[in-house]
Amino acid sequence: MNAYVQSIDHGRIRELRLARPPVNALDPALCRALIAGVEGAVAEDMDAVVVSGAPGMFSAGLDVPHLVSLGEDRHALQAAWGAFFGAARALAGLRIPVVAAITGHAPAGGCVLSLCCDYRVMARSPDPKRPFTIGMNETQVGLAVPDGAQQLMRRVIGHHRAERLLVAGAMVPDEEALRIGLVDELVAVEEVVPRALAWLEPLLRLPRAPMLQTRALARADLIRALDPEHLHLDRFAEGWYEPDTQAGLRALLARLGKA
Repeated sequence: MNAYVQSIDHGRIRELRLARPPVNALDPALCRALIAGVEGAVAEDMDAVVVSGAPGMFSAGLDVPHLVSLGEDRHALQAAWGAFFGAARALAGLRIPVVAAITGHAPAGGCVLSLCCDYRVMARSPDPKRPFTIGMNETQVGLAVPDGAQQLMRRVIGHHRAERLLVAGAMVPDEEALRIGLVDELVAVEEVVPRALAWLEPLLRLPRAPMLQTRALARADLIRALDPEHLHLDRFAEGWYEPDTQAGLRALLARLGKA
């Protein structure tokens, strides 16, 4: 266990629970903690990993107030984005199966992390009028979605549907996310981790080497999508300072009460 990620073992499966209240915002420290948790699971020869969050919130995505606080420090901004995509690559490149236990809302970076996993179990909101949502809402606050991140969504729900959601910055309600295949299961919040573990059980009973080799081949495109050459973080850092982006970020901070 470390300050931001709790490690909980379920037999040979390790749950890595994001634990940075109140919304598991992904600052560099949390991203590094997640990478360390993934590396620790491999080093200790665990059979699989489950990544979970808090009830009602998987992760709110990158820590925008932290990013804004960096001001004109482009190097620090690019490093922060690099830490996030390092965590995404750690999940995508994990040589053992990994399931996203999406315990609530998963906007932006939270959605990206879930798409790096083999399987996604999402919580159904207890209030149908206020569903949990998942998606990449970057354009809503004036940010472009890097091509590598776009590819993650395309491989799961198809090019045309992904284009519509990404360009609009749409957040998809839980039931709709299940219908379009953005998530694989929808269950009560208290059942999210148990269902993630249950999905892994038959997979882990298969002959290990052939299963892992087949999985590696099937996920090669996922790893390529997150190669730095497809992310262009230098370009993204420059775009951060565009007037439209800065206006969108100020509006977001105002809504968060941090302006």
